[in-house]
Amino acid sequence: MDPRAAKVFPADRLELAEKYAAWLADAGVVRGLIGPREVPRLWDRHILNCAVLGEVIPHGVTVADIGSGAGLPGIVLAIARPDLQITLIEPLLRRTTFLEEVSEDLGLDNVTVLRGRADAFHGELGFDVVTSRAVAGLEKLLDWSLPLVVPTGALVAMKGSSIEREIEEAAPALKKWGCAPPTVSELGVDVLETTTVAVRVVWSDPARVDWPPVPKGGQKRSTGGSRKKKRRG
Repeated sequence: MDPRAAKVFPADRLELAEKYAAWLADAGVVRGLIGPREVPRLWDRHILNCAVLGEVIPHGVTVADIGSGAGLPGIVLAIARPDLQITLIEPLLRRTTFLEEVSEDLGLDNVTVLRGRADAFHGELGFDVVTSRAVAGLEKLLDWSLPLVVPTGALVAMKGSSIEREIEEAAPALKKWGCAPPTVSELGVDVLETTTVAVRVVWSDPARVDWPPVPKGGQKRSTGGSRKKKRRG
């Protein structure tokens, strides 16, 4: 285990973080969720990199991780922050199977796994925070994420060094959705060799956001009917 893990995980959760790392290094590689070359740098590049995202997530809120993949950052946040209720949204069966097995093995009763694209749950589910990692550029991410963000909530996505350019390119989409100017944070300054960059997007006027939210000129999606969902927790 990386000794820096003690800075971002509670002492009683360090064993869970280590077990998750073992899952990534073994089944994660075998099932094609993590590249073999990533194994030597699992802690710094993936696990710790995701854990510091908790610095900008409030206590006791609901969080959706869209395109969760191998559980980055969702599983990591569930380990580091047992106060959060995490929903992992992932369309591919082999990935949701992995996420369910890991959550069960680690006893993460604050995790729910849903199979489907993020837009499949628009108009049905709402969260205080919607996060993602390496899913899409900010413009597309707004369309996929914002319909899941409650009026008082936020999109909080992990991004790279190109985030300022992404914000500029997403200006029309930000206006269309009625968002406040995004804020960018550098996380893990005292933990990571390469810090984590996160962008936070909120509604410009939460009091005027109808539910479910729609872009200007758009139409509300019908919430009629039912959907069979596979859940944990």
